[in-house]
Formats: sequence, structure tokens, C-alpha cells
Amino acid sequence: MKLTGVPASLFSALLLTFALQTASVAGTIKIGVAGAHSGDLASYGLPTVKAVELVVNDLNAGGGINGNPIELLIEDDVCKPEVATNTATKLVSQGAHVVIGHICSGATKAALPIYKDAGILVISPSATNPALTQSGDYPNFYRTIASDDAQARTEVDFAINVLGARKIAVIHDKGDYGKGLAEYAKTFIQQSGTAEVVLYEGVTPGAVDYSAVVQKIKRSGADAVIFGGYHPEASKIVTRMRKKKMKTLFISDDGVKDDTFIKVAGKYAEGVYATGPTDVTSNPITIAAREAHIKAYGKEPGAFFDNAYAAALAITNAIARAGSTDSAAIARILTTQEVATPFGNIRFDDRGDAIGIGFSVYQVRDGKYVQVR
Repeated sequence: MKLTGVPASLFSALLLTFALQTASVAGTIKIGVAGAHSGDLASYGLPTVKAVELVVNDLNAGGGINGNPIELLIEDDVCKPEVATNTATKLVSQGAHVVIGHICSGATKAALPIYKDAGILVISPSATNPALTQSGDYPNFYRTIASDDAQARTEVDFAINVLGARKIAVIHDKGDYGKGLAEYAKTFIQQSGTAEVVLYEGVTPGAVDYSAVVQKIKRSGADAVIFGGYHPEASKIVTRMRKKKMKTLFISDDGVKDDTFIKVAGKYAEGVYATGPTDVTSNPITIAAREAHIKAYGKEPGAFFDNAYAAALAITNAIARAGSTDSAAIARILTTQEVATPFGNIRFDDRGDAIGIGFSVYQVRDGKYVQVR
């Protein structure tokens, strides 16, 4: 097996694992890839498709996994829960052995019971809602990103201890992801003893104008806003705030740490803070993967590409080491054996969370997100 653009030494352990397998899977291994591939949030989902394609194309070029070819089943859920259930049902009917996705927490939550009933293991690069692993309801779920309680803690600590915020408005988009993060942020602020929540408000996604909530933020006297949600709403809120000459600090999440936010908000994106997966651009696997992406697609990868590449490596490695597509066998490998990824060597805890993956804080500077903490 040859991984395009990757020095063989980086993957020697992984290649040896594949070569030593004696057990095999009969027939084609089918991997579902589910997420937003169209609509406003496609910039979150399409990088995952490309990451999985790169890993799988390399594997297939070397004979697949244990001599078995891999087939990708790519389905669009538009990041909508009501669509995600149909997407999951379709992937089950197509015979998916495992699924990489979904991208948004709400869509993931809607789809997981369907996969659970079918005995299919799911690994997401971006669904951060804590309950997906902490509730115990989805033993078939894994993720290569930290959960929102860790993300909210990072945001609140940065706002209070680094930026010196004392009056904080917490705004969210009412969804599983955005509201869940906002609730954690509110709790951490209240527990801080040094800052207060001066406004806690939900907004309706897709609204044309957010002047009302911006006016509430202004009246609250907030010196910082923490927003839980995605870039379409964040860009509108920030734009309205800056047009109103408000200098209130704006801090958001990995749903906003995306180049699309910068493109939409334009000059008003400058200075915005957002949390996201830690910068791993110096990791040799990351470097090779991004070079392969540029060669294959002619541009830099987008949001959650590194997490998706890690998910694809983790799941294909687990299938190879297990010598099976049985979910229990794959799960044993995921939780007991490490795999080399853009985030270093990782494995998963018993809840399905990746050990050793966390969040950093970024700021938009001169039209680009730059890691600041």
C-alpha cells in the first residue's frame, strides 16, 4: 500500500499492520460518508468527503484493506436532522459497514438511532455535542474532535482571563450544537465568580436581519459576546454590530472558524475570535495530506479536514487490525490500539471521545484565522 505524497517511514507501523493480517473480510468494504454536501453548510461537509477519498484512494491503490476493495457511499444530509434520518436509512439499505459523519450535531443525533439499530459504527470529525458520547445512548458513536463542554470552557477562560471580559452576552442559534455550547458557556461564566451573563438569547437560523438581538446586546452593556452556532448567523450578527460601531468582542466556536465566515462577513470579520481544533500544520502526516489535497483538488482543504482525515485513518486501520467489519471488533481496536493521525497517535476512550484532541483559540487577522492560544 502506498499513501500518495507520504513518506513510507511515517506509516511503517500502519503498513505493517495491514500486511500482517490473516483474517479477511469477504467482498467489498462499504464506507458511508454523510454530511452537508450542499447548502449553506457545505463548506463543513465537503472537506470530509475529500479527506476520506484521499485515504481510501490510497488504500485501494495498494489492494484495499486485507485484499478487499473499499467503496464509498456518499450521501448529503444538508446538516438538517429531518434529512439526516433519510440519509441514514439510505446508507443502511445500501449496506454500509461503517459511516464517517455526520457533520452537524443535530443531524448526527437524529441519525444515530438508525445506525444503532442496524449495528453500524459511526465516527464523526465534527459533531461536538457532549451528550452524543456522555449520555451513553449511542455506544456506536465515536468522534475525532473534542466535545462542546471543552470548547465552551476554552472560550470562557479566554474571554475572562485573557481578554478581561466581565459582562458577557451569550447568544445561540437554538440548535443542538449552538444551544448546547451556549448553555455550557453560561454555566462556566456563572461559576467564574469574576464575570456575569448580562444577556442569554436564542436567534432563529436563516433570518434576514438580526437587528433586534444586536440592539439587546448593545443595551446589555456587554463587553463580549459568546455565540454558539454556525457562520451564516454569526456573519450577519457581527456585520450588524460593526455597522452600529459596536466594539464588543465577538467570540465563537468551530462552527464559525471557517473561511466562509470571513468571505461573507468581509472586513467585519476582522478581530473575531473562534475556537477550533488545535493547529496541527507542522505534523508530517498533516503536511502530506494537505499536499495530496492540493494535488488532487487544486486548493487548500477546508474545515474539519484534519479531523476527517484522522477519522478515515482510524476507521480503516481498525477494520484492518480487526480483520472484520463487525462493529464490536472494530470498537475493540479503536479503544485499545493507537493509530497515527494528523493529531499524533490517538485512540478512543470507552465513551467514544478521542484521547488527546482539544481546542485552541484563533483570531481573524488580515483576512485569515491565526491561532492565538
